[in-house]
Amino acid sequence: MAVRALWYRRGVLSVLDQRALPGRTVILRLRSVDAVARAIRTLTVRGAPSIGVAAAYGMVLAHRQGKYPPAQAAKLLGSTRPTAHDLFVGIETVRAAWEAGADVQRAADAYRRKVVDECHAIGRAGASLFARSHNVLTHCNAGALATVEWGTALAPLRVARARGARLFVWVDETRPLLQGARLTAWELAREHIPHAVIADNAAGHFLATGEVDAVIVGADRIARNGDFANKIGTYEKAVVAHENGVPFYVAAPWSTFDPRRASGASIPVEERGEEEVARIGGHRLTPRTSRSRNPAFDITPARFVTAFITPGGVVRPRDLARVLARRSAPQ
Repeated sequence: MAVRALWYRRGVLSVLDQRALPGRTVILRLRSVDAVARAIRTLTVRGAPSIGVAAAYGMVLAHRQGKYPPAQAAKLLGSTRPTAHDLFVGIETVRAAWEAGADVQRAADAYRRKVVDECHAIGRAGASLFARSHNVLTHCNAGALATVEWGTALAPLRVARARGARLFVWVDETRPLLQGARLTAWELAREHIPHAVIADNAAGHFLATGEVDAVIVGADRIARNGDFANKIGTYEKAVVAHENGVPFYVAAPWSTFDPRRASGASIPVEERGEEEVARIGGHRLTPRTSRSRNPAFDITPARFVTAFITPGGVVRPRDLARVLARRSAPQ
C-alpha cells in the first residue's frame, strides 16, 4: 500500500504526523502558514523533499489567509529547518508565482508533482546498482515519508526488488529521534522487504565483517563540489564504508543540490534542543544536571561518496559541478 506523507485539498494541508509512527496513524489538518511552520519545526513533517512541498503549500495558505505578505511568509517558513535546501526551493517556487500574480496553488501542485516524478526517476536510475547488492545499509529515513510519496534512498531499492533483486536492509536506528527504527522500518515492513534494525554504533561492525554490500542515504543539501549535509551520523557511516571498501551512494532530487554553495563548509547545520537527546518517549535518559548537544546534521566530504543517484542518472562526485552547471545554463 502506497504511503503519502502529505496532500492538499480545498485550503487544507493534510499531513501524516511522523512523530506518532509506528504506533499510531495520525492525520493532522493544517489550515494556516503558522501551523505549517510549526509542523515543519516539530518534525511532524520531515525529510527535505517533504519539507519543501509542505512549505510550498504553506505559502499557498499564507496567500489565502492574507495575513502575511509573501516576504514575511517566506521568512517564517524559512526559519524552521535551515539546513534543508528543498525548503527554500519550495518557498521560492510559490513566492515567485505569488509576486507575479499567478496561480499559487498551481505552482505548488506542479512542484509536488516534480518532486514525486524525480523520486521515481531516482529509483529507475539507481536500481541497477543494487541488482547484486543483497545487503544494504541505510541511515535515517529517506523513503516515502521523507519525499511525499516515493523515496530517494529507498526508491532504487524498491525498483531493484521489483525487478527481482533479493535485498536485505540494515536499518540504522538513527538517534536521537529514531527515524530509522520508527519510520524506515515501518515503511519496509509494510512492503515486506526483509530488514533488521541495528543500533547506530553497530553499523561499523557489519561493515567490517563483510555483511554490508552497499550504503545508500538521502541528503538535505548538497554543495557544488559534492560535500553534503544529512542526518547526524551519516559522516561516520561514510568514513567506515570507505575504510572497508563498501560503495556509498547518495540519492536526491535536483532541489536538494545547492550549486551556490562551493563546499560543505558553507552549509548551515541546524542544532536542535537538548531534550531530544536527553529523553526518549518522555523518559529521561541523562542526569538532570547533564547538558546535551544536538546537531541535527553533519557534513560528509565528497571524497567519501561513490556516486550521487539523481533524476538524471548516476553522477560521480568529480562530475557533479559540470552537471549542475549544464543544468543551470540557458537552454
